[in-house]
Amino acid sequence: MSANMTPPQAAPSDPASLAGRKVLVVEDEPLVAVLLEEILEEFGCTVVGPASRLDAALELAGTSEVDLAVLDVNLGGQPVFPVAQALSDRNVPFVFATGYGAGGLPPEWSHMPALQKPYTLEQVQKALGVALSP
Repeated sequence: MSANMTPPQAAPSDPASLAGRKVLVVEDEPLVAVLLEEILEEFGCTVVGPASRLDAALELAGTSEVDLAVLDVNLGGQPVFPVAQALSDRNVPFVFATGYGAGGLPPEWSHMPALQKPYTLEQVQKALGVALSP
């Protein structure tokens, strides 16, 4: 490669493109939160949270400097959509995580990427790549 050529940028679905990103984790199941933290750390991300309650998630969504988020749709019986709206208002991309998949999202959020629980490392990587795509 010549000195004046720049290397190609990593695709959003490439784990290297996730390195150094701050990711808000909103998840009320401790084991799932730990698994997701481990996956994100494997990608080189910094985890913010996890928040397991709606009030804590709203506070983090409104005040933390984050690059993207993974939101459990149901936090102890409370829908996470106020957090999604707060992140959307700040132009922070996010992914929903749910046992129901994208079909379980209300129409106003059905265009957002969704992870079907249980999910794999590869599925998380792909969903985050979609969320980060222009």
